[in-house]
Amino acid sequence: MTKIKDGESFESAFRRFKKSCEKAGILSEVKKREHFEKPSVRLKKKSMAARKRAMKKSRKGWGND
Repeated sequence: MTKIKDGESFESAFRRFKKSCEKAGILSEVKKREHFEKPSVRLKKKSMAARKRAMKKSRKGWGND
């Protein structure tokens, strides 16, 4: 919940509200729940993300000898 301070413009209060929503992860949660995903699809996406992270981590350490 965002309360507007005395003398604060609507734009700045709205900016604070959007930032707090982004920190809480509300928008990403809404996008995730927008359409139903079968458990098999969810598992496949999770494993693909893990594989991508592992590749990125291995590439990051390469060549820094």
